[in-house]
Amino acid sequence: MVRTLSRFLAIGALALSMGVSAKAAQSDAPVLNDRLSGALAPTHDPVIIREGDTYYVFNTVGRYIGIKTSHDLVHWQEAGSVFAELPEWATKAVPGTEGIWAPDIQRVNGEYRLYYSVSTFGSNRSAIGLATAKTLDPTSQDYGWSDKGLVVQSTHADDFNAIDPNLVIDDKGGQWLSLGSFWTGIKLFAVNPATGKVDAGTTPVSIARRPAPAGAPAPVEAPFILTHGGWYYLLVSYDYCCKGVNSTYYTVMGRSRDVKGPYLGKDGSKLMEGGGSILLRADLEEKERFRGPGHVGAFTDTDGTTYLVYHAYDREANGAPTLRIAPLTWDADGWPVAHD
Repeated sequence: MVRTLSRFLAIGALALSMGVSAKAAQSDAPVLNDRLSGALAPTHDPVIIREGDTYYVFNTVGRYIGIKTSHDLVHWQEAGSVFAELPEWATKAVPGTEGIWAPDIQRVNGEYRLYYSVSTFGSNRSAIGLATAKTLDPTSQDYGWSDKGLVVQSTHADDFNAIDPNLVIDDKGGQWLSLGSFWTGIKLFAVNPATGKVDAGTTPVSIARRPAPAGAPAPVEAPFILTHGGWYYLLVSYDYCCKGVNSTYYTVMGRSRDVKGPYLGKDGSKLMEGGGSILLRADLEEKERFRGPGHVGAFTDTDGTTYLVYHAYDREANGAPTLRIAPLTWDADGWPVAHD
C-alpha cells in the first residue's frame, strides 16, 4: 500500500512537472508577431485575405492602396499597389483629396471587392469607393482591378464620416457596410448585393459612438465586424492614431446576436455609450515597443484559425506604422483572445 501510494505520488509529481514544463515552453514560444520579417513598415490600416498559397495584405501607403504578400504569414514583401492614380469620380466628389485610405477586401459572388476611402484629413466630406478583381494573382491573365466608383458618401450636412469601410455578410446572406470615424460614430448601411453599393435613400443604423460634450472630439473609428459561433463581434479603435509613438489607439469589442446590434462588452457595457471590452492595448510594460495598436482586420484561414491584422507604431523605428498579425483563440464564454 505504501509502495503503491509512493508510486502514485511520484507519477503525479512527474505529470505535474511535465505539465508545468509544457505550459512554460508554450508561454516561452515566440508569438507570430515576434517572427514577422520583411516589408513590415510602413503599413497602415491593413486588411488581410488569402488566395491559393498566397496571403495578401492591403493597406494605406503613400497616396494609394499598397499590397504586401507572403506565402507563410511570416515573411512579407511589397507587391505594388491597386491604383496608379486617383479615380476621376473621387476628385470630383471630394475636392482637395490627395489619396486613398483604409481599404477592406472581401470575396463576394465570385469576385474580390475592395472598398476604399477618399477624404481629406479631419473632414467628413468623404466617400467610399469600390474596385473589383477576378483574381489577386498579378501573374494571372485575368488580373486587373476595375473601379466601380462611388458606394456611399458624407457631406458637412451629415453627422457621420464615410471612411473606414468593412463589408460583413449576415447569417441570412444580407450584406452590410460598417463605416465611420469620429462625429456621431459608427454606422451600418445595407448593401445591394448585386452592385456592392448602397442604394440611394438607405438609412444608416448607428452601432457605436463615443459620447462627448458639444464641440469635443469623440474618437471612435475603423470598424470591423467578425462572425463566430452565431455572434457578430464589432471591433473598433478608440482614441488617436497617426501620432507615431504618441498614438493612443487601442481596440475594443462588443458582440450581438443581430448584425444591427446592440453591441455589448463582456460587462454588458454598450458600444453606443463608449463601452466595450479591450481586445488590443499597448499600455502594458511588455508592450511598450509597439504603440497604438488598432485599425484591425480579420480573416479565417483554411485550417480554421482566425488572424487579426492591425498596425502599431514601433518605438525602435522612429514610430513607423508597422504590420502586426495575431492569431485569435476563443475563451470559454466565446470571446476572442488575441495572441499578440
